[in-house]
Amino acid sequence: MNRKPCFIFILGIMTSAFAFADKPNIIFMMCDDLGYGDVSCLNPTGKIPTPHIDRLAKEGMTYTDAHSGSSVCTPTRYGLLTGRYSWRTRLQKGVVQGFAPCLIAPDRLTVAGLLQQQGYHTGIVGKWHLDFQYADPETNQVLNRNKLKLAPVGSRIPDGPLTRGFDYFHGFHHARDMEGVIDGDTVIEHDDVVNMLPRTDRQSVAYIEARAKDKKPFFLYIPYGSPHTPIVPTPEWAGKNPMGSYADFVMQNDAAVGNVLDALDRTGLTANTLVIFTSDNGCSKAARIPDMLKHGHRVSGPYRGSKADIWDGGHRVPFLVRWPGKIKAGTTCTETICHVDFMATVADLLRADLPGKAAEDSVSYLPTFSGGKLESKRAGIVHHSVSGHFAYRSGKWKLILARASGGWTSPKENEAGKDTPKAQLYDMIEDFAETNNLYDQHPEIVQRLLKQLESDVFSGRSTSGPVSKNDVAAKEIILWKSERRDTNKSNPGKKRNSKKS
Repeated sequence: MNRKPCFIFILGIMTSAFAFADKPNIIFMMCDDLGYGDVSCLNPTGKIPTPHIDRLAKEGMTYTDAHSGSSVCTPTRYGLLTGRYSWRTRLQKGVVQGFAPCLIAPDRLTVAGLLQQQGYHTGIVGKWHLDFQYADPETNQVLNRNKLKLAPVGSRIPDGPLTRGFDYFHGFHHARDMEGVIDGDTVIEHDDVVNMLPRTDRQSVAYIEARAKDKKPFFLYIPYGSPHTPIVPTPEWAGKNPMGSYADFVMQNDAAVGNVLDALDRTGLTANTLVIFTSDNGCSKAARIPDMLKHGHRVSGPYRGSKADIWDGGHRVPFLVRWPGKIKAGTTCTETICHVDFMATVADLLRADLPGKAAEDSVSYLPTFSGGKLESKRAGIVHHSVSGHFAYRSGKWKLILARASGGWTSPKENEAGKDTPKAQLYDMIEDFAETNNLYDQHPEIVQRLLKQLESDVFSGRSTSGPVSKNDVAAKEIILWKSERRDTNKSNPGKKRNSKKS
């Protein structure tokens, strides 16, 4: 009797099981519009208790200089999942609105797709906000947003998360469509918006419990739709904080984070699970920031600005990482990182090779888990505001190609005085609050950073690797947004022509 095939089969099973045992589960939790100062462990004078998020800091590592890829929703999510800045695509400013083809190209590798290749089960519970289409279940015709408030129950999604690397999806597109609950690739019901955070909480825990029964490693991405508008804490949480409903909603979201951590403990998965918690950008004006300031609460902590702005309050975000036995508890990392770095970090962790046309802007922060430094030839990180204004951070220096906030905080671009410099330069070590503009004092630094920014933007990638291209022509990516606006203002005919084109 030939036992060799049986032996090879058993050996294959053993090898596979060993590989799975070596691969940690990964959970990436991302709040929506949660400010840096809204996490109590990051803001000693803050007025919103977040004990469960703080638990991650106590049991893991706190990154104090982490940034989202943009100061608004969609671009950050694109960068997180692809390792590539979103302004390399058709999205040059603002966010997508749904009922349109997915922003992530079908042939672009996502971090979920990479993890699928490495034997992971991949799930997303929560907000997608990267566009997808809805098709009529009877006719298969693509539905038009203009004729609908919500996609009807039964509508199918031909280009959603299940076509971009995920095995499982339960959630919604974005705030405007939050009532349209999706499971897999189908709209299954219309539900009240107040139920979405509890639903996300419940489904996340259920996913963990289901995966605990399987030895296959998993990746769970939890992009909460909170504390973004609609700000709707449930009756159980309403009135918990004297600052109002936003603070209540943050506290409810913190409890949801706690339920995820408890599920890991209960299923025995804590020791072999890498947990990352963050936000997609700064706190929104809808939170009534001035009212909270009266109570002594600063939503951005010591940083200037908030959601949509090019100042750090728009994109410096909470970033906490826990991996028992691999990351020392209660530690801090001051390295400058970005959400686009997640994909390279995952590849580094799994010793997986990334193809040339993938993660063009991503640098692994895996060495920092053990207290090391970033091993990168990338010169800096690109920041982007809601209106498409650019900034560039390299070392301690930050160059902003805008006269003011580039977003929603005053002074806005159209409020900047005539004598205001055309750009801003800050020493982020000495002046992290961005109050002393050194643009006119250091022309040599400005030119160096501007040259590097131009190279990173128009080269198609900011890391070393094969030649890559942006999805749009160079003329479509406008570095000096305010300068172009001023030119159009003085030449109305040109403005009309450019709008028409």
